[in-house]
Amino acid sequence: MTRLGSPRSFLKSRSIWPGVLGGVAVGAALGVLAAFLGQVRAPEPLLLLLIVAGGLAGAFALSRRILYIGAGILALLLSLCLLTPILRGPLNALVLSQPPQKADAIVVLGGGVQCGTRALEAASLSRLLAGLKLWRAGYAPVVTVSEQSDAFSATCPKMSAIEREIIWGLYPQNGPEVVTLSNVTTTTDEAARVRDLAAARGWKQVLLVTSPSHSRRAAGIFASQGVSVISVPVPETRFDFTLPLPSDRLFGLQVVLYEWLSRLKKEVGGTPER
Repeated sequence: MTRLGSPRSFLKSRSIWPGVLGGVAVGAALGVLAAFLGQVRAPEPLLLLLIVAGGLAGAFALSRRILYIGAGILALLLSLCLLTPILRGPLNALVLSQPPQKADAIVVLGGGVQCGTRALEAASLSRLLAGLKLWRAGYAPVVTVSEQSDAFSATCPKMSAIEREIIWGLYPQNGPEVVTLSNVTTTTDEAARVRDLAAARGWKQVLLVTSPSHSRRAAGIFASQGVSVISVPVPETRFDFTLPLPSDRLFGLQVVLYEWLSRLKKEVGGTPER
């Protein structure tokens, strides 16, 4: 006959579960936050790892205390960002906006594509339309578009093909000369392609079109490749830069963390983000 454990051991084992469930709840909350703030850098295995790690940490008194204290501090910082416009300064520091001037080409940086709907993301579309507006105003005769590599998904349609279709639809005749920056994954790749084109075509200066929060970092990357740029960022499409609402502040926090982590990753020798 199997001997049952003592009532004390049974109660002790039962007392673990509230801590485990509390840790799982914290891990799940951190997973939601990571999924939103981390975007493509928060895959499903990482989110599952946060949930499992939270549960394991909740099983022991010391690790549970550390987990709860850390989550509390993170919650306070997040609340500060959501309830006040404290991120205005960090956001404005990311922007480099210069008056457009005559140039040899208009470089429209890629902003992503929706694989399922096979449509440009809002950032890509706004950048393309802003680049075409500069072309119509006569600032440069050439517009570049980016063809993403298969590093993220080989089944996604190419941004460059969709952008060319849009340009052709808008200007079936007498449109701009369109040049594709092939097989790019990051802004560094785009800068290298433009550097090679500038050397081959004798370009002296280009207009750089990207999102506001990406503009200063992008201009620095192009400068490091020896490309002279004038930064002409598009209006922000995801949130109000003055951060009047908590939703604006949440998206602003996402952007600030993305740009800071991209800079940090580059400093430690990693591949820069797109």
